[in-house]
Amino acid sequence: MSDVTRILSAIEQGDPQASEQLLPLVYEELRRLAAQKMAEEKPGQTLQATGLVHEAYLRLVDGEKVRRWDSRGHFFSAAAEAMRRILINRARDKQRLKRGGGRQRIKLDQFAAVDQVSDDQLLALDEALAKLSQEDPICAELVKLRFFAGLTLDEVATTLGIARRTADRYWAYSRAWLYDAVRKDGQAD
Repeated sequence: MSDVTRILSAIEQGDPQASEQLLPLVYEELRRLAAQKMAEEKPGQTLQATGLVHEAYLRLVDGEKVRRWDSRGHFFSAAAEAMRRILINRARDKQRLKRGGGRQRIKLDQFAAVDQVSDDQLLALDEALAKLSQEDPICAELVKLRFFAGLTLDEVATTLGIARRTADRYWAYSRAWLYDAVRKDGQAD
């Protein structure tokens, strides 16, 4: 009888410390399984293999539910099934309206130059930018430098005297703020 099978048997019998002994023995194999599952997923997932392993492991050794493991293979088969269910639930959650279901992700960086927008969009952006400059002048200045002058984030950070990571955060915030402001104004018309 292998160590894993012995520990699975102890978990089955209600030994509370057995689950603590199991994880170090099966972690690498579970991690490999999870990495394989995640490789099959579309790029841009927020769940990583480590998170998938931990979530699946918690489901497998939940102390309130007594499970019977016939063998090591049975345990890993159940682990694969738990990972599959977690990924399916996450996919379903993403399609729900409250999680942005039905919306497509667009990269706003592709519209980071003034010559790629229509006159109406430019006017809407200018109006939203005026509102942003009242709320957050540094973010508004960053947008002007990025969008109208075409500077990179490194150049903007140097110009504004801020760290590159700060410039990244300001740029992400500004794009979201402006997108929301332009969208709201467009719906009001």
